[in-house]
Amino acid sequence: MGMTSSKQDTEVMAEINITPFTDVLLVLLIIFMILAALSAPPGFQKQLPKKNNAPQNVNQKELQHSIEVQVTAKNRIYIDGKPVESERLYQVMSDTIAFHQKHARQGYNTHVSLLADQDANYNTIIKILDAARQAGDDDVGFVTE
Repeated sequence: MGMTSSKQDTEVMAEINITPFTDVLLVLLIIFMILAALSAPPGFQKQLPKKNNAPQNVNQKELQHSIEVQVTAKNRIYIDGKPVESERLYQVMSDTIAFHQKHARQGYNTHVSLLADQDANYNTIIKILDAARQAGDDDVGFVTE
């Protein structure tokens, strides 16, 4: 009576079912995508500077000949005190910067001081910044009252 023993499968099965793990990851991905869309609305969110009561160390003589751009609540644009239609903004900005560069010896500089009403469209502000950049001037600062 000889007993022959057959080799039994005593090894541990090394297969893992990753389907539940994948399902959980996909659900988390969808949740994070929805939360990201809700927390960051599309487009730029404007936050124009508020009134600053702290004293500023600004040389008034230097500002006297810088380019002053004002934007009203109704999106009217004034460059150096002269009203500008939005269709002519790029041309007027280019001409103004060229004038200031030409008269640099008289104390003119090409710094653009942008004073915008809090209710002005952000699109108008972007157009002014773009017009200054296309005219070759990146020196733009926001002015608070």
